[in-house]
Amino acid sequence: MKNKTKGWLSLLLTLVVIAATIYIAGWGFGAKKVGSVNNIKLGLDLAGGVSVTYETVKENPTEQEMADTRNKMERRAKSYNQEASVYQEGNNRINIDIPDVEDANEVLNSLGSAGVIYFIYGQSEKDTAANVVFNSETMKYELARPIEEIIADGDVILGGTDIKDADPNMYQDERGMQQYVVSLLLNDAGTSKFAAATTYASGKTYGSAANMISIIYDNEVVSSPCVNDPILSGSAQITGMDDFDEASELATTIRIGALPIELTAIRAQLVGAQLGANALNASLLAGIIGFALVIIFMLVVYRVAGLAADMALVIYATLFVICLNLFETTLTLAGIAGVLLSVGMAVDANVIIFTRIKEEIATGKTVASSIKLGFDKALSAILDGNITTLIAAIVLYARGTGSIKSFAITLGMGVVISMFTAIFITRFIIKALFNIGFNKPGMYGKKPMKKAWDFIGHWKIYLAISGIVIVAGIVGMFVYKSKTGNILNYGLDFTGGTSTEVVFGEGKVPANEELETFVQNTLGITAEIVQVPEEYASIMKTSELTVDQQNTLTEAIKSTYGVAPGDITMESISGTVSGEMKVNAVWAVTLATILMLLYIWIRFRNVGFAVSSVIPLVHDVLVTLAVYALAKISVGNDMIACMLTLVGYSINATIVIFDRIREGLHEKTHKESYKDVINNAVTQTLSRSINTTITTLCMIAALVIFGGASIREFAVPLMVGLLSGGYSSVCIASAFLYLFMKKKDKKEAAPVKAE
Repeated sequence: MKNKTKGWLSLLLTLVVIAATIYIAGWGFGAKKVGSVNNIKLGLDLAGGVSVTYETVKENPTEQEMADTRNKMERRAKSYNQEASVYQEGNNRINIDIPDVEDANEVLNSLGSAGVIYFIYGQSEKDTAANVVFNSETMKYELARPIEEIIADGDVILGGTDIKDADPNMYQDERGMQQYVVSLLLNDAGTSKFAAATTYASGKTYGSAANMISIIYDNEVVSSPCVNDPILSGSAQITGMDDFDEASELATTIRIGALPIELTAIRAQLVGAQLGANALNASLLAGIIGFALVIIFMLVVYRVAGLAADMALVIYATLFVICLNLFETTLTLAGIAGVLLSVGMAVDANVIIFTRIKEEIATGKTVASSIKLGFDKALSAILDGNITTLIAAIVLYARGTGSIKSFAITLGMGVVISMFTAIFITRFIIKALFNIGFNKPGMYGKKPMKKAWDFIGHWKIYLAISGIVIVAGIVGMFVYKSKTGNILNYGLDFTGGTSTEVVFGEGKVPANEELETFVQNTLGITAEIVQVPEEYASIMKTSELTVDQQNTLTEAIKSTYGVAPGDITMESISGTVSGEMKVNAVWAVTLATILMLLYIWIRFRNVGFAVSSVIPLVHDVLVTLAVYALAKISVGNDMIACMLTLVGYSINATIVIFDRIREGLHEKTHKESYKDVINNAVTQTLSRSINTTITTLCMIAALVIFGGASIREFAVPLMVGLLSGGYSSVCIASAFLYLFMKKKDKKEAAPVKAE
């Protein structure tokens, strides 16, 4: 009775936790709604907007120059959206992401223009008009007339080329008060101009517009100091700041305007808001359907244990949403794929545990004892499998950019949360269900022990099947190379150029030939046209376009076809960046594989296990490449995420089997051969291999069916690769491990000669 009460209390606590996490994930807590799904930051491919990477023309800019340039671009970016992100990459690049903007082309054009700073007379030197006026509502000075008129009237005193430096400083005046100033240093030309201007302004009534010299940056008045005396030396102080931060901001603005650093865009992405919304809705639908299928599958196959897993999965999903919000993770389309994949992989830990529980029950142990042993024996396989996937996520994050980092973050976050929910939450719930009366063996899927199937005896057939698929892929690569010059259909990430996707609407998509002629007439260049029927869209692939060419093409599309700006997505990548992406891709896959194999060797302390785990990796990569080649799927950064995910998944699946083989070797009798041990281990883990593959495929298949075209290019090869990973871990890895041990097996079976 005591245990039953404890069980009901535990179950009640679980339901309270589920309700609480659902509430927080849905509505958040506190005034800022912390944890709510509505507060998750969306990437540009979901929210629409502009993403651009600039590189300095100057090869080795100073740290100060890069800091000032970043501040300059940040100020300009945040004028469009306060959620804009601006950060430095390396020593000469700056990345800018501005979500949710209406006219992306206009923003890109503005970002690329040079910021201009002017020192002007507060009132025209001709005394004909005021150049600045005080706004009593904003309590700030504003331009009284267009800057073009001020320039035409000759009221500009200094430009950026006249300024050498500007720094914030502070000192104590004669009254002992702290004063914050900006120290200004001019070159020879600026010194001469400033001397004449300050001589003129100092003779006017103090505090009047004519007595001021206003500083203008990007058509905004940033300061309007009065002139006390003529300044003839080329160095001056601007006083009147309230604190050091204000002085620092003004000094930075002056330096920014005088900055000689020239920038060039090496990568640009413009995503229409409508396209982003469509991608988000499609991915959410896929996620809901996939999650529902997993919930139903677990309940049907594992009964009471499946119910516990489903409750833990709900907690897992809500914790995931809360963590995305708490850590301010930007969610991209690839990130959603990472979320959905991690849900499928989260089930894997539960499947491993439940398979162990069923096996223990089948040996005649009590349900209570079987539950304890099931969790204990499954722990090492769960840790090993998840750590290898985490290695893939870390490498992706370290070597990837943009959406790939988002995929890595969501995948890595999913691994950590899934281990917590499977090892602790699921165990807590199963114990509660057991204590309230769910304690019959049949409730946990009791099954008799199966006779081991001879997997090893058919290894030649498995290799033949794999060989046919891989050879077909290699032939496909050479055929494609003969037609295009490339072995695969390299996407923009690896070739460079500009891709423009336009949603025309149902029944309005022009023929490919018409669009080819349209681009030729508009820009004088050729274009490759790819239709996306399910989105009523077309993609125009061209050589890399300048910002002016992008604007010209966009305006022509809008005027010719009546397309709204929100239905146009444009991405441009320079040859430099595409070359770097190829190198990063090779490094990422190589590094991740080495680290995973090193981990396996450390864990198993056996060269045979490590070597045998390499074979299925190579197999799965080649099979997936065959899919890319035969289906002519675009190869880019998403392929690297796909490959590393497959590497992690394949090793994860192989480790579960190898862990059971290692256990079998420890219990091996003299009558058993290595073949027997391996066949037994594969048979015992077969249900896990099948069920994990099914649950993971539920999520990925939902992406393939309901996701958009761009995410489908990621999901289709991933789905095939996951099937290959499940197959290779069962049929290929175990076969090669057997071949590796075969000599030792024969040696043990040989008769002992008398001496």
